[in-house]
Amino acid sequence: MTGTFRRATACTRLALGLFVLGVLTYTFGLLSATRGISLIDYFGFFTNLTSLLTALVLVATGAAALTRRGAPLPLPLTLARAIATACMMLVAVIYNVLVPGTGAAPAWVSALLHVALPALLLLDWIVIRDHPGIRWRHLWWLLPYPTAWLGVVLVRGVTDGWVPYGFLLPERGWPSILQTSLGLLLALSAAGAVVWAVRRSPSGHRSDPGG
Repeated sequence: MTGTFRRATACTRLALGLFVLGVLTYTFGLLSATRGISLIDYFGFFTNLTSLLTALVLVATGAAALTRRGAPLPLPLTLARAIATACMMLVAVIYNVLVPGTGAAPAWVSALLHVALPALLLLDWIVIRDHPGIRWRHLWWLLPYPTAWLGVVLVRGVTDGWVPYGFLLPERGWPSILQTSLGLLLALSAAGAVVWAVRRSPSGHRSDPGG
């Protein structure tokens, strides 16, 4: 990767991250004014929280690439990119396949967060191979964030009655909720397996020989 292309990639990631942060800020202001949504409820939605964390990862990755002068990105940043990509793939599949057209955000915001951003992240991960190899034993790092999110949402559903999605409502019964939660984590694991599998170069050479 040439220095010019590397800097362009870093600036693009940085710009995309800042743009997503701006969109999230705009959308919260809009929904707060029109629907009275609180900041806690706004980021209680998996899409919004994951988009926020993904934007921060993009900003950090872009800034690090600009300052490291061609050195490989640190493994924690690479893992964060992989996790963000897998989580946004799950967001895209759940929204576009199971609950299309739902939500109170403007249509262009939904299209950005549920279609464009996941596609760009996956394309970036596949095409721009400036990351060190990640091993299969790192795959478990996918689970802490969504598991924590599910835990907080389920506790809120019991205590204050608020859940971001209807399939997590307490009145559906705990067997149904646990089945849905397990299904979501399995779907995320499948998305993660796809992301992790893109460790191979087009020639089939593994970027991480120790996996």
